[in-house]
Amino acid sequence: MASAATPTRDDFAKLLELTLGDADGFEGRVVHGTVTGIENDMAVIDVGLKSEGRVPLREFAAPGQKADLKVGDEVEVDVDRVENAMGEAMLSRDRARREAAWDKLEAEFTQSARVEGVIFGRVKGGFTVDLDGAVAFLPGSQVDIRPVRDVQPLMDIPQPFQILKMDRKRGNIVVSRRAILEETRAEQRSGLILSLAEGQIIDGVVKNITDYGAFVDLGGIDGLLHVTDLSYKRVGHPSEVLNIGDTVKVQIIRINKDTQRISLGMKQLESDPWDGAAAKYHVGAKMTGRVTNITEYGAFVELEAGIEGLVHVSEMSWTKKNVHPGKIVSTSQEVDVVVLEVDEDKRRISLGLKQAISNPWEAFAEAHPVGSTVEGEVKNATEFGLFIGLDNDVDGMVHMSDIAWGISGEDALNLHRKGETVKAIVLDIDAEKERISLGMKQLERGGPSGAPAAAAAASGDKLNKNAIVTVTVLEVRDAGLEVQVGDEGLTGFIKRTDLGRDRDEQRPERFQVGQKFDALVTGFDRSKKPTFSIKAMQIAEEKQAVAQYGSSDSGASLGDILGEALKARDTKK
Repeated sequence: MASAATPTRDDFAKLLELTLGDADGFEGRVVHGTVTGIENDMAVIDVGLKSEGRVPLREFAAPGQKADLKVGDEVEVDVDRVENAMGEAMLSRDRARREAAWDKLEAEFTQSARVEGVIFGRVKGGFTVDLDGAVAFLPGSQVDIRPVRDVQPLMDIPQPFQILKMDRKRGNIVVSRRAILEETRAEQRSGLILSLAEGQIIDGVVKNITDYGAFVDLGGIDGLLHVTDLSYKRVGHPSEVLNIGDTVKVQIIRINKDTQRISLGMKQLESDPWDGAAAKYHVGAKMTGRVTNITEYGAFVELEAGIEGLVHVSEMSWTKKNVHPGKIVSTSQEVDVVVLEVDEDKRRISLGLKQAISNPWEAFAEAHPVGSTVEGEVKNATEFGLFIGLDNDVDGMVHMSDIAWGISGEDALNLHRKGETVKAIVLDIDAEKERISLGMKQLERGGPSGAPAAAAAASGDKLNKNAIVTVTVLEVRDAGLEVQVGDEGLTGFIKRTDLGRDRDEQRPERFQVGQKFDALVTGFDRSKKPTFSIKAMQIAEEKQAVAQYGSSDSGASLGDILGEALKARDTKK
């Protein structure tokens, strides 16, 4: 039996167990230890076990730094195993730091507090951050407010982070540096906005350029300089005026303190070219300008820097209708225009391109008066007539009834084809409505009258309204009769309702081509062609007979009175 003076190995194990407890209970625990030595890159640590353990010095250093450790320092380590094959304790400083860090981070995450960490590595989709022992993931989108091309200057530097998410079971922590920057910037913006005022003129630096404007740094807060506020003149893209890095003088137009948005302007620092524009650009003035933009509804013409007017598509050409403005003018082309309307309040000027040249319809009327003969090409044939191309790109129309004598209008249309050159006589010109009426049959000498066209066209002046004339039927239609006046060669029309007083008399089919009868001249249409009426003649003769031979009160019937009137008229003939 061993004495107390000479304890056995079992006695020593019992004594150790009494002192430290069960050795197996040490494994997985964080314990205090003392640095007893530093050998090469290892620290020798005594934690009170059978033997000391060794821990790499790098586990005691922050990323990118050297360990500040010396003999005698007390440290916390995690016991992985009490004894390995070499009889040494297996210790870990990293695991101890990580466990302690998780406890601290969970408390800070609950309070939404900032934590300090160091970016020390790059992984797929982001970076790794050391949070005093715990490793967190920093997504690439959470590094900065704007994309960062080079993250190297941010690595191995202690800086604050915001914990977005953490899961201790899975060992996952997600942090954000951007949230800290946005919070800091919001505080700076709020303070800076309070120092700014609308109307204030301030210097700034162009930070970014977009299609709709430029962002200008005003010393910690950005303002938007919209493209429409760059200059009074038209600016296609902000890059035509600004470059990134330019220092510019701007005026604060609006400040929205709720959204912290600031609108800036540069043109507000220039004199407004629209001041006094109405006096300078008076209606009817002829100006020269440059085409700056072309749209489907017209073209914009710059009269001077900052002042543009619109030439509507309807004011671009006298003769080209329903044509895209781009086929009439081109961008940057110098053009002559006439001011049509000025609205200084709305900053609008209406211009006319066609008004800067002579009206071709008026020019045609001067060169070719009514009764003159013209020659042109058949441009188009429609169901009611032919369109003839004339001088200065104007067109004249020959109605189907004025194409040829003795045949129907439909048959007359078939006599001519598109592209054929024909001659015609000018019957009427309406420059305001841009209409020219022509006649082709009036040039024929073989017509019913045998008269030349000029005499036929002019003979309308010899007919007086309400005169009774003898006409010859040229064509029978459903709507009425096409007739010719006596021997003058002038044609006109009698509507169906004017063929007689009674409904039975208003049938066109009771007449035949070549039949002659009397009718009353009721007026002239826009092409100076006469219109006739048998009905109006009958009413007029009735009134005249009653006046001459007495009323029906005298005992004579209306038939007796009309009979006497007709007999008297036949006697005169």
